[in-house]
Amino acid sequence: MSAPAELRTVALDQPITRGDQTFDTLQLRRPNSGELRGLSLVDLGQLKTDALIKVLPRITVPTITEVEAAGLHPADLLACGAEIGSFLLQKSQRTDALA
Repeated sequence: MSAPAELRTVALDQPITRGDQTFDTLQLRRPNSGELRGLSLVDLGQLKTDALIKVLPRITVPTITEVEAAGLHPADLLACGAEIGSFLLQKSQRTDALA
């Protein structure tokens, strides 16, 4: 049985509006290797905009589009990127980084 997905919530400074819906938070799910296909781990680790815009639609709840990801405020994109970066570290590395 697989472990439940790890979710992190990011509060958005500029909410995403889709029709009559407004999203002021996004949940990011820890990606598996297949969801990172076609992306460079180095680019994700360096929080490169193009890589973040590609991966966000694959791991957000609610699911956002690449266009919506590209339209995020830079501070919101950086906040999402910081969470994604922490997902790329092993547990021991995350603990060491916080110490």
